[in-house]
Amino acid sequence: MQIKLKHIKLIGLLLVVVGLYSFAGYRNNLRPGTELEIKFLGDNNLYITEESVNKLLIQKYGPLKNRAKEEVVLNSIEEVIQSNPMVKNAQVYRSVNGTLISKIVQRKPIGRVEGVSRFYLDDEGKRMPLSRHHSARVPIITGKITEKTLEDAYAILEYINKDDFLRKNVIGIHLKDEDQYQLKLRVEEFVVHLGSVENLDEKFKNFMAFYVKAAKDKSLNSYAMVSLEFDNQVVCTKI
Repeated sequence: MQIKLKHIKLIGLLLVVVGLYSFAGYRNNLRPGTELEIKFLGDNNLYITEESVNKLLIQKYGPLKNRAKEEVVLNSIEEVIQSNPMVKNAQVYRSVNGTLISKIVQRKPIGRVEGVSRFYLDDEGKRMPLSRHHSARVPIITGKITEKTLEDAYAILEYINKDDFLRKNVIGIHLKDEDQYQLKLRVEEFVVHLGSVENLDEKFKNFMAFYVKAAKDKSLNSYAMVSLEFDNQVVCTKI
């Protein structure tokens, strides 16, 4: 009898604890949530502001500060933030103390298209709108804008960005036609005729060898055009 009584008391105690825990969780969910703490990751944090993110969420949900925690769906907030065309990725979670935190990675432009339409080309080769908050210092892309020429321009930019000299000195890519691409340099007046995107590694290595020799000979200013279109050759036209 005493053993049964102890069991009953133990079960009763467990029920009370569970009840109190459930009630505390229920009350906690009804408490108003805090405002979203926004953290931009990486060094490419120029194209969307904290104010823009908050405005986007307010338009969708209203102020988060006055919403009960159970009404704040983290996945939905992530989707809203990621709907901004400047955002590459967003993660939303609650910290141990209940603070709502969003970590945001912004997209990175690597080229800027100037034509009938104006936009960036990002580091994944996708179109990215211009930002009213910041103008990126990236090579300008002009000429015949098609899906094929933009795909090739992305391949050229990817190669350029892997080389310190090219990244600092190439300021423009002209898409004359499909497989007919030209580069403009920061200092030199001559135009580099790249041709197609085939054999980019060989073409740029030949160009660098030519550039080093011409710089040593102090003859860079005497050229109007440098062509890399032919196999394993650098063909120059003087002024």
